[in-house]
Amino acid sequence: MESILLILFISLALSAIINIILKKFSISHIIGYIITGFIIANIFNLNKQNDMHALELIAEFGIVFLMFTIGLEMSVEKLKKMKELLLFNGSMQVGLSAISIFTISKFVFGIDTVSSIILSLAFALSSTAIVLTYLKQSKDIYTPYGEKSTAILIFQDLAVIPILLLISFLSNNELELQEVLLKTVISAAIIILFMFTIGKKITQWMLKFSSDTKLEELFLASVLSIVIGASIMAHELGFTYSLGAFIAGMIIAETKFHIKVEADIASYKDLLLGTFFFTVGTKIDLGFLLSNIHYIVLIFVGILILKGVIIYFLIRRKSNRSDSIKSAIALSQVGEFSFAVFALASSNGILDENLSKFLILVTVISMIITPFIVNNIYKLASYFVTEFYESDKITPIKKKEHTIICGYSILGRRVASQLTNMNKPFVIISDNLKHVINARKKGYMAYFGHLEKLPVMESLKVDEAKNVIITLSDINTKKLICESLLNFKSDTKIFMKVDSIEEVAEFKELKITGFVHAHKELANLLVQKSLKHK
Repeated sequence: MESILLILFISLALSAIINIILKKFSISHIIGYIITGFIIANIFNLNKQNDMHALELIAEFGIVFLMFTIGLEMSVEKLKKMKELLLFNGSMQVGLSAISIFTISKFVFGIDTVSSIILSLAFALSSTAIVLTYLKQSKDIYTPYGEKSTAILIFQDLAVIPILLLISFLSNNELELQEVLLKTVISAAIIILFMFTIGKKITQWMLKFSSDTKLEELFLASVLSIVIGASIMAHELGFTYSLGAFIAGMIIAETKFHIKVEADIASYKDLLLGTFFFTVGTKIDLGFLLSNIHYIVLIFVGILILKGVIIYFLIRRKSNRSDSIKSAIALSQVGEFSFAVFALASSNGILDENLSKFLILVTVISMIITPFIVNNIYKLASYFVTEFYESDKITPIKKKEHTIICGYSILGRRVASQLTNMNKPFVIISDNLKHVINARKKGYMAYFGHLEKLPVMESLKVDEAKNVIITLSDINTKKLICESLLNFKSDTKIFMKVDSIEEVAEFKELKITGFVHAHKELANLLVQKSLKHK
């Protein structure tokens, strides 16, 4: 017991120190967890202890809670709208990537057929844990490239199920393919039917009852029970834990509790994801890595290029070049589910131990480098396509006590014109490129981008601005921007145009400085004008 507590204490202390140092260099905390796992594994020789299985099981629930939060964003109605992105793009990406990688591994490197099938399917998958975490934090999940990337990632996670079943089939000569497929279809029907009928009613009842008690711990306990219960059910029926959690998230997404649920479990999800990346670090065999580093890096770069090209042309069919490039960059790496695929194949004796160790290290290298890639995705995309984009294209402005105008439609133009007449400093941000070009022609400081993104808020110096005026009409966009602004600086002064009292109610949980009711103000002006007229 003492040894476990000692390992836990050193791990927490070391990860905190490493991440504090990395934070100063703007390096992802994911790298800190991986480095901590590598150091602790070598100090205490964890890889030769049985405790690692329990740790890996805990770490797996980091992915479970991540998939649950994804489910909260993906209601049934939203998935129906994304069905082409999800089914066509997802299946084509996994299929084309797997076929290409299989062909190269089989006929170029001479790897046997079964091993080639396994590594091609594993390398076709991308990192849900890293990419979706970035997309959610940066709010890019709401951008066109973010939606397309998310759809493909969801399909990949669902594809893990038949991949794991295939490995079980390949490792067991007694099983027939028809038997495996029949069992899978029956199990899938059971879990979907149960979760969307009885499970849905139980979920709604538990959340309503626990919410009515006004006890936060009871509400949280209900949420954890739903997530873990759905995960265990899916696992017992032969699927991954994360599938059950994803379905549970989808069900809660259609209730009024989905925002509160996501906020309550955020810290648990992040802690468990930290544990997952810690276990990734424990898999690094330094001696094997150093002796094969050139081959590992070569294979990793080759996979990035191959998958990137496939994803680019797949997305390019119906999207612009910019979104296609960003999607390709975001999804070109190898994902965390590859560990599960290689571990299962190796334990069942259908994958050579040295080959398995090599493939795991390729995956580890991918997990280490991916945060640097996704955190600089706009900068990397700018090397291939030139555009007025936000992140690294905006040099931090040299202004203080300025007004930030969000939107440059008719109202935004009026606001800019009045501030100009008053000789007040301001900057314009808009996601409409034509508006930005028009504003620049007038000599205004204007940028194309999304104000909810952290790099944009930093570049426009929101923390030093006098106030932010939001002239947009779409309520969802306004809520997203307001939440981001207040998370960035809690006392940001926000003034917003609204069209109804109901719209004001949508923002009651946010500290908006002032609302201007468009119809109310217009009515007042009309009355004043009419009374003055003789």
